[in-house]
Amino acid sequence: MSMKFRAHDTFFIRKGWLSKGMKYIQKKPDVFIDKNENPMDVLGIGANMVKALRYWLQVVGLTEEPNKGKRNQSITALGRAVYEKDRYIEELGTLYLLHYKLVTNKEEATAWYFFFNDFNMSEFSKEDFVVALQGYVMMHDEASIAIRSLNDDFTCIVNTYLPRYKSNPNRISPENNIDCPFGELGLIDILNSSKKDKTYRKATPAANSFNPWIILAVIMDQARDRDEIALNELLTAPQNIGRVFNLDAITMLEVLHRIEKTGEIKIIRTAGLDIIHLNHIYTFQECVNRYYTTIDDRN
Repeated sequence: MSMKFRAHDTFFIRKGWLSKGMKYIQKKPDVFIDKNENPMDVLGIGANMVKALRYWLQVVGLTEEPNKGKRNQSITALGRAVYEKDRYIEELGTLYLLHYKLVTNKEEATAWYFFFNDFNMSEFSKEDFVVALQGYVMMHDEASIAIRSLNDDFTCIVNTYLPRYKSNPNRISPENNIDCPFGELGLIDILNSSKKDKTYRKATPAANSFNPWIILAVIMDQARDRDEIALNELLTAPQNIGRVFNLDAITMLEVLHRIEKTGEIKIIRTAGLDIIHLNHIYTFQECVNRYYTTIDDRN
C-alpha cells in the first residue's frame, strides 16, 4: 500500500484557498505547471503554498490530475457542484463533504485517514498519536518514514480542525483569518493547553449540524449497492459515518432518526436485527446534488 506524509509542506488549508484554486483551474487547467506564467504570481502565494494548494485541492476531492503526461488539473463532479452552489465554501455541509473525501484518502493523506478511521484513543497527546501512526506505518509499509514528517502531519491535523483561538487563546486576534475553515466542524478539542503536555480529544458534532443528504452521501458511498446495513457497521467500519464524523452511538441514532423522517431510510431494531434499510439507492454525487437543492430551497 502506498502512503503519503507531509505532502502539504506544513501548510494547512487557509480560508479562501480552495475557491481561489478552483477559480484559476477553471480559467487555466495548467495553472500549477505552466512554464511561462509563474503560479506564484497568478495565485498570489509563495512557492511552498502553491505546492500545498495543488495537493489540497486534490485530496479534498475538488480537482484531479492525471498520473502521467501533462498534469493539468480538472474539476471533479463534486468540485463543479461546490463551485456552482457554494463557491466560497461557507456551508457546513460542503465542509463535511470535503472532510469525508480527505479522511478517506488513504494513499494521499495517510495520517488523516489513520487519525479518523484507525486511531482509537479519544484523548491523546501528540506523542500518543505519533507513536500509534509509526506502528501503523511499520505494519503496512516497508519504507520507514522520518519521524519529523509524522510530527508535522499531527500539527497539520490539529491546525486543520482546531480553531487557533482554542489552541493559542492568548496570542490570536479574532480578525486573524489564518484559520482553516474545517475548524468549524468541531471534530477536535483541546483539554489541556499547557505548553509541555497538550492533550486533545476527538469531539462529536451536534446531530443537528448534519443535513440528512450529507450523511446519506457517505452511507450510499460505503454501501456499494446494498440496501441494508448494520448499525454497528455504520458506527465502527472505517470510512463510514461513525468514524469519519466522530459519532458516538447516541448521536448517530439521533442523526439516523432525523433521516428516517425524510423517508429515505427505515431503522429496523426488531427480531435481533439492528440495521437500516435504504428505501432508495443513490450515488454519492446524487446525494451531493440533492443536498445543494435543499439549501437552494432554504435560501
